[in-house]
Amino acid sequence: MSARIQRAILSVTDKTGLADFARKLSALGIELISTGGTAKLLRDSGITVKDISELTGFPEMLDGRVKTLHPKVHGGILHRREDSKHVAAVAEHGIAPIDMVVVNLYAFEKTAAKPGVAFEELIENIDIGGPSMIRSAAKNFHDVAIVTSPADYDSIADELQREAGSLSLATKWRLAQKAFATTAAYDSAIASTLERVVPDSSQPQPQLAFPPHLRLTFHKTLDLRYGENPHQKAAMYSDGSAVGVANARQLQGKELSYNNIVDLQAAWDLAQEFNDPALDTPMVAIIKHTNPCGAATGKTLAEAYKRALECDPVSAFGGVIGVNRPIDAEAAEEMHKLFLEVIAAPGFDEAAKQKFATKKNLRLVEVTAASQKWVLKNVSGGMLVQDSDLRPLEDTDLRVITSRAPTPEETRALLFAWKVCKHVKSNAIVYARDGQTVGVGAGQMSRVDAARVATMKLGAMNSQLPLKGTVAASDAFFPFPDGVEEIARAGATAIIQPGGSQRDPEVIAAADRLGLAMLFTGVRHFRH
Repeated sequence: MSARIQRAILSVTDKTGLADFARKLSALGIELISTGGTAKLLRDSGITVKDISELTGFPEMLDGRVKTLHPKVHGGILHRREDSKHVAAVAEHGIAPIDMVVVNLYAFEKTAAKPGVAFEELIENIDIGGPSMIRSAAKNFHDVAIVTSPADYDSIADELQREAGSLSLATKWRLAQKAFATTAAYDSAIASTLERVVPDSSQPQPQLAFPPHLRLTFHKTLDLRYGENPHQKAAMYSDGSAVGVANARQLQGKELSYNNIVDLQAAWDLAQEFNDPALDTPMVAIIKHTNPCGAATGKTLAEAYKRALECDPVSAFGGVIGVNRPIDAEAAEEMHKLFLEVIAAPGFDEAAKQKFATKKNLRLVEVTAASQKWVLKNVSGGMLVQDSDLRPLEDTDLRVITSRAPTPEETRALLFAWKVCKHVKSNAIVYARDGQTVGVGAGQMSRVDAARVATMKLGAMNSQLPLKGTVAASDAFFPFPDGVEEIARAGATAIIQPGGSQRDPEVIAAADRLGLAMLFTGVRHFRH
């Protein structure tokens, strides 16, 4: 066991749990030294603390830019206790040992995320003293404990109490590893941000699309049993936020698998397409192998679920559900009837939890909404990066290009089908009525085959949802009239598609000949 901790410096931006932690340190007889707002918080909490200026003999200077950058701070942290020359040197200069450093850093990333943030504000939120103390303490981990996260306060305080004020070398090494990861991520965030701005303090800072260097920092949250297949190892990593699928809270059920998480993301993304607070429309997406086998809106979640299930009840078995509203008892009653792998929702009421509790293996996952700025895909030797496909369809995007305009009912159905089609693997065709998918043709090598597959699946299932009177959405343009002809043969009356093919005139002529209404959007939604 290491020597007893006798003196600690505390200087934090995130003050969560600090007063309670400091109180426990003080109760163990550890002398507390602090700076600025941290010292004020501790005094206001009735905790005895010495100002850093008392230790250094210098006041905090330059608007707080200089307060811990001093030999009496870094000498107290960095000297090796077993090295007699180090001990003699600090004694000669009146430098007291510092055995613990509790530091977290200026919130640079939070500042950088502010819309229109000024360059000067960015620069002032670059922490200098904090990273310096962290690195000093982590380098000298044999003698000094470095604490960078409030999440560690309780376990550290417990060990100190058990071990009469000491921490094990293993604990200090773990804290040092975390500390170096913290400063690496911090420096990466600064470098990535400053690469995309211009040094003009008078102007809001434009954010260029992609930085010259891509620096990504994630921490592991979950070891998975295996990846897509049992012979592949896998894990899940988080960006450190409290939102999104990687940071979701699992309420019950077996551990999530790699494939569960991939499908969960697909289900969640589709459900959030209908998360307009102004409309307040409950929506349910049922996903199998990342494609929707049913999607629908309804007056209630229960109604939306039943309508989604009607599209393809065979494929829905063992599926993953995503919804855009908290699940209530009525929806839980309906979902409980089918074998499902995962249900992802913003929340579950108590009655719903009780209903699902009888299915011990069913995974309930509570997700806090988060938009993804970028999509990343591995390629050998590197990485592809693109913006997320968040392009909304505006009224001004829509162009009627056939002799017949769609009816209001057809238009509502077309806009619904368009949103769903965006989440179907290319080539994609979606047949729908207003607020309900009727057939989904996903991932085909030709567009006409996608139209046929959706029709074929309905026939194979003896579906009670007729295609006659539906509309169709296509994620990209029709290269030939045959796709339009296949859709008309199925019984659909209107089509929404991006347009842009060299054969658009032939495609439009086929739609006119067959009596179909057609909208061009000018927006493509390939999904590979």
